[in-house]
Amino acid sequence: MKAEVFKQHLVQDIIPFWNKLKDEECGGFYGSVAGDGTPVKDYMKGVILNSRILWFYSKAYCVLQYPELLSMADHAYQFLVEHCYDKSYGGVYWAVKFNGDVEDDLKHTYNQAFAIYALSAYYDASENKEALELAYSIYDIIESKCRDDGGYLEAFNRDFTPTVNYELSENGVIAERTMNTLLHVLEAYTELYRVDRFDMIEDACSEQERNRFGKVEASLKEILCLFKDKVYNPDKQICEVFFDHAYHPLIDLESYGHDIEASWLLDRACELLEDTDLTERMRPVIEGLAASVYRNAIDEECRAINNERENDKVDRQKIWWVQAESVVGFYNAYLKEQKEEYRAIAEDVWTFIRNRVIDKKSGEWYETIPYHGEADVTAPLSHEWKCPYHNGRMCMEMLDRVLS
Repeated sequence: MKAEVFKQHLVQDIIPFWNKLKDEECGGFYGSVAGDGTPVKDYMKGVILNSRILWFYSKAYCVLQYPELLSMADHAYQFLVEHCYDKSYGGVYWAVKFNGDVEDDLKHTYNQAFAIYALSAYYDASENKEALELAYSIYDIIESKCRDDGGYLEAFNRDFTPTVNYELSENGVIAERTMNTLLHVLEAYTELYRVDRFDMIEDACSEQERNRFGKVEASLKEILCLFKDKVYNPDKQICEVFFDHAYHPLIDLESYGHDIEASWLLDRACELLEDTDLTERMRPVIEGLAASVYRNAIDEECRAINNERENDKVDRQKIWWVQAESVVGFYNAYLKEQKEEYRAIAEDVWTFIRNRVIDKKSGEWYETIPYHGEADVTAPLSHEWKCPYHNGRMCMEMLDRVLS
């Protein structure tokens, strides 16, 4: 694998595809794109999608330093502030209509986390202090309204009164806590901690600013402990996925994509915290997750990663984001553990992506490759869950890891 190949795919394929989705009339980006590349201009705009687009352009600007990328990030930021953020109750909505009016005023912890992730990256790119302050305001919302003494909760009405977690419950269960939400709160807080850390080091900050930064650090450490003590199953070397309020697993489910994604996101948080004792406590979790996905998830017929296992049944569909996270996760594990098999599977999955997942016409990725089948070329290339976050991040993470 060569860094130049990842840069080429990012610059020549992914970025041009998403550039075409900029909505000049109503703001933000179109909420869905048909399989032929045509934007569905009156489709709702998911706030998760908008946040991920804001993160993508902000991060891409930081990596590539192309001015036009910052301009696109500015555009996404403006739409988030004007239409996605609730100025009455705080936090961000679940979805808005194509014209920016509220479509669904649900407040979900997962969604708040992605707003923090995006705003932190945008601050890093733009040095816009308002974005950092907004990120911290949503952090305060999560910590004061979206959690209890046991950890993080899921779904809320507009005023942050609790409601049923339909949006992040799957496989026939309704979960009061999920590994997925916890993982992306960790991811968001890690980014917030990273971008504000340098201000703490370099600037004359107020005591209030230092205190709030310290709270994020404490939150990160707590989340890492929750993963180790509540979410990670050391016997199976997997993260349980859906829980009741007391962290009892609701289903026998192994999510390969989330496990390999967690392996490198947990590692990233430990690197930034520089807490030797905590890192040593987390090492068996980080290494165990990569080991179990390598052991259980590889489809040897095509050397790509299956989707999940529920009970004794393996779903052998190849989902776009699972492949992207597997390239990063396994290559990260290779760099840390120097196990050649991890480097090899990262390369094999990347080959599978290039041959069968990337739409050669549009440059974007197909969402699903059926087992023993080809992608449905008529399926949408983008919607509220299909974004430039996983594949774009894969390119940027690999640029940081692979020798040129």
